[in-house]
Amino acid sequence: MDDPVLLTGAGGRVGQAILHGIGEAHEWRLLDREPLSSDRLPPGVADDDVVVADVTDADAMVDAMDGVGAVIHLAGDPRPEAPWNSVLENNIDGTQTVFAAAVEAGVEKVAFASSNHAVSAYETDERTPEMYRSDDDFRLDGSELPRPGNLYGVSKAAGETLGRYYHDAEGLSVVCVRIGNLTGGHPPRNYERGQAMWLSHRDCAHLFDRCIRAEYDYEIVYGISDNERKYYSIERAKEVLGYDPKDDSAEYTLDGEPKDGA
Repeated sequence: MDDPVLLTGAGGRVGQAILHGIGEAHEWRLLDREPLSSDRLPPGVADDDVVVADVTDADAMVDAMDGVGAVIHLAGDPRPEAPWNSVLENNIDGTQTVFAAAVEAGVEKVAFASSNHAVSAYETDERTPEMYRSDDDFRLDGSELPRPGNLYGVSKAAGETLGRYYHDAEGLSVVCVRIGNLTGGHPPRNYERGQAMWLSHRDCAHLFDRCIRAEYDYEIVYGISDNERKYYSIERAKEVLGYDPKDDSAEYTLDGEPKDGA
């Protein structure tokens, strides 16, 4: 894509994983509520490419999207325990503002960072912990209804529905990525659930690179690495986006140490 990519929430964990992985592959416009230090900027990105604004500011968002070809929308309150007033303002109102601004600015596609919390209530007492293990065949594939386990998950489910609306009503291409457990260097340590939904930094960067480059209508995909033990299917991400993850939590011990030959 020749046009810049707007990345909201650029200073956060997911944003930094993306920029460290594919920062040199695209022209960027970075947006965050706080100024970004130089070590958080990829090569070639100058201060003029950084927008300090809140995603709930409609005018600022339209201005930030001027000339942009795609948006990766990460910004919001990331706390699973976030209270309703925060998820309503930052995650739901903010996401609606982003989608509306994208339509007004003529942006082609938006990749929305959803979350595993949008479906975490599928992890019932009857299914766990067996569903976290490689010999269990339970899978969520993105076609199921949301089943959030907290108000943060409710806000992510709302964001997915907003994306559906703006695709149907305005023709915006939207992909919602239900992100798993993102860690760098190794899977989550001593956390069976986290290892089943591990997303490595390099697979995260690659996945969002495919969100920028691929053609799609409206999609919900899961953002995890190619883990042997998983209860999220990544087949749709492979088929529609061309996602080709390289990492697998099974190559590490439960303590997060590489196994022999990994």
